[in-house]
Amino acid sequence: MRIPGGWRVRLRGSRRGGRGSGDVRVSRRRGAAAVGAGALPALAFPEPSLWWIAYVALVPWLLLVRSAPTGRRAFVEGWLGGIGFMIAVHHWLLPSLHVFLLVLAALLGLLWGPWAWLVRFMIGGRPSTARAVASLAVIPSGWLMIELVRSWEGLGGPWGLLGAGQWQVPAALRLASVGGVWLVSLLVLAVNTSLVLLIAVERARMPAAAGVAVCATALVSAWAWAPEPRESARMRIGVVQPGVVSGAESVERRFDRGEELTRDLARREKALDLVIWGESSVGADLRARPDLADRLAALSRDVGAPLLVNVDARNEAAGRSGIYKSSVLVGPGGPTGDRYDKMRLVPFGEYIPARSVLGWVTSVGRAASEDRLRGTEPVVMTLTEDKGGGDGLRIGPLVCFESAFPDMSRHLVRDGAQLLIAQSATSSFQDSWAPEQHASLAALRAAETGRPMAHATLTGVSVVFDAYGRPIGHPLSTDAGGAAVYDVPRADGTSLYARFGDWAVYGALGVLAALAAAEGLRFIRRPVREPAARPVRTAHGSATRPVR
Repeated sequence: MRIPGGWRVRLRGSRRGGRGSGDVRVSRRRGAAAVGAGALPALAFPEPSLWWIAYVALVPWLLLVRSAPTGRRAFVEGWLGGIGFMIAVHHWLLPSLHVFLLVLAALLGLLWGPWAWLVRFMIGGRPSTARAVASLAVIPSGWLMIELVRSWEGLGGPWGLLGAGQWQVPAALRLASVGGVWLVSLLVLAVNTSLVLLIAVERARMPAAAGVAVCATALVSAWAWAPEPRESARMRIGVVQPGVVSGAESVERRFDRGEELTRDLARREKALDLVIWGESSVGADLRARPDLADRLAALSRDVGAPLLVNVDARNEAAGRSGIYKSSVLVGPGGPTGDRYDKMRLVPFGEYIPARSVLGWVTSVGRAASEDRLRGTEPVVMTLTEDKGGGDGLRIGPLVCFESAFPDMSRHLVRDGAQLLIAQSATSSFQDSWAPEQHASLAALRAAETGRPMAHATLTGVSVVFDAYGRPIGHPLSTDAGGAAVYDVPRADGTSLYARFGDWAVYGALGVLAALAAAEGLRFIRRPVREPAARPVRTAHGSATRPVR
């Protein structure tokens, strides 16, 4: 369009100027597709437990971001996919956090932006064969960095790590014994990346097929050669699950219900080594309530074994007045003095990060009205000598979502724990995916460390896994309360993960560092373009302005 004076104006949305309505519609469709593609991997976790879907679930998202027209657009679609993933994996928090869950998802979803940019950088357009081969290591390593950052307690902890969806696959559990859940995540990402190359990058199909073969070889090798736990004498563990107890005086009535179930256990079972109660099973400090301590000691005498209870109460000891969540061992004579105070607290559920800034969250959800206090160190407790005259059983307690942290269970095993225990309470999320997903984490911790693990809750799911991560007996579901005894084999030996730790994470860091170094050298060696020669200006004289 021309206007007087010779100026040309481009109308907004016209063929040459700006983004037309068609572009906006495409952008919106791609954004919606990114959110949906990011949510798809959540189906691999309990409750759906479609473990196999993890190996293809990222393919739509990867195909989308590799086709992004710009790196900036890839970043946005990675962010949107991250929002979808976080909401899908943590949707059960919505009743507690309400709209703040969307805020958290939007903030944490930003972690996937750089990863999506990296995907486009590596396999966008028509990548070279060498770049496609490198992507099989680079793209999984980039994802692992997201999982590593998310695993910080202040950002919610390692809930929903992609490798955790493989908790019921024996070959994957064996791989976890080699490199932890991190190595399983790398494997899942490598398979997804290989499938994308097979679909979209013709020149990389042979390397992609080789990548799938390498992943299969890794599983077979772990299955064949990874050190196995050496099972020995058995221990009999009782788990008490009182079920849902709500309403007035629920704390006292929950204690009464746990006492009743334990007495019933004493009448029908003999020769137990330990009885475990769930998180917050005792609502008062036993030093301030000697009557409760006496009742627990009487239970220990009746059942013929110590009790591991969990006290959720204000504690005035050591000059620090506040509420602790503590695993406390009680024997026939009362509390033995063995006590573990929970070290890693649930953000917003047990404390509010930067409460002076975010304290308003308590007005829109069931966030913590008072910050709990933290313990200072892990504790391995030793029971009295067993019935066979051998050394006492050494147990390593964890509380609630501490079972999601691989390093904590590894530390306990290196300190000598023979049985890992997680005391949990997910009654606030009884009808959601949370109880099953939380219980499944115990299988991974058992397989990683080569030690059996018991997951004892107030309302389900309570379950015990052996040193291979296989379930023992029948779990106590969320449908009702009860008590069960599990015949658990002890295990000796050291898994590769327990010995060498997070080497898979360091390997991923090395891959990304090598990529950065290679690209940096390429930039330095890039030839500098000579500036174009400026045209020679000539001057012409005139009668009024002669040339000088």
